[in-house]
Amino acid sequence: MVLTKRVIPCIDVDLDEDGNPAVYTGVNFEDLKYTGDPVEMARAYNRAGADEFVFLDITASAEGRETMLDVVERVADQVFIPLTVGGGIRTTGDIKETLRAGADKVSITTGALERPELVNEGARAFGSQCIVISVDARRRFDEGGEHYVEIDGESCWFECTKKGGREGTGIDVLEWAAEAEARGAGELFVNSIDKDGTKDGYDLPLTKAVSETVDTPVIASSGCGGPEDMYDVFTEAGADAGLAASIFHFDEYSIEETKAYLDEHGVPVRR
Repeated sequence: MVLTKRVIPCIDVDLDEDGNPAVYTGVNFEDLKYTGDPVEMARAYNRAGADEFVFLDITASAEGRETMLDVVERVADQVFIPLTVGGGIRTTGDIKETLRAGADKVSITTGALERPELVNEGARAFGSQCIVISVDARRRFDEGGEHYVEIDGESCWFECTKKGGREGTGIDVLEWAAEAEARGAGELFVNSIDKDGTKDGYDLPLTKAVSETVDTPVIASSGCGGPEDMYDVFTEAGADAGLAASIFHFDEYSIEETKAYLDEHGVPVRR
C-alpha cells in the first residue's frame, strides 16, 4: 500500500491587545500581523479538504503560561480531522488537559528540550501516536554542531531553539531528532526559522537530513510558497506531510488546488 502525503494548514495563535485569541502570520518568527479568527479559520479548513489541522499557541512557552484550552475546545468543535495542538505544554498533566480539550495530538518543543523525559512519559501514558516533537531549527555556520550539511558551498549545522525561537540551546537538531524518536515520539514537526514566512520554499537540506536520520514520520514546515514547494519537499527531502500557512490563509492557493497539482505530478494524496 502506498501511503498518501498529507497537506496540513496551520494557524499561529496569540492574544491580541484586548486579550482575545487571534491568528497571526510573520516572517522568521517575527513581524507578526493579524490574519483572522482561529475558530472561523478552523471551520473553513475543515470544509476545504485538509488532511489534518495544526493549532500553535505561539507565545505560551515564552510567556510561561498555559495553552489557551478554551479556544482549543472551540476549534475542536469545528474540525473533524486530526487536530494537533502545541504551545506551553510542559507536563503530562498539560498533555492530558490538551487531549481532553479535543486535540488528537500534542506538539511539544520547549518542554521536551528542557526535560526530555517528558517524551517518554507522554508516550507511555497516551501512546506515541499522540506525541509530536516540534523542532524550531536555525542554521549555524560555525563549529558548534555535530552533524553538517553543505549549503551553497558552506558547511552548516542546525540548532534547536526554544521559546518560539527566542533562545538557542546549542543542541544539534539531528541528535535531538534521533533521541526524541528513541524516547517514543510518534512524529517530528520540523520548522525552519530561516525559511519561516519567506515563501521561498521549504528548507530542503534540513528536512532531508531529519528524514534520513529517523524512521518516524516527518512534517515539513516553514517557507511554502506554493504547490511546487510541497512537491519538492515530498520528492527531494522525503517529508511525509507538508504544512503551510500563508498561502492558504490569504487564498493564494486552495488545498484542493495544491492536492490536484501533487496528484498530477505523481505524489499520492487523499482527494
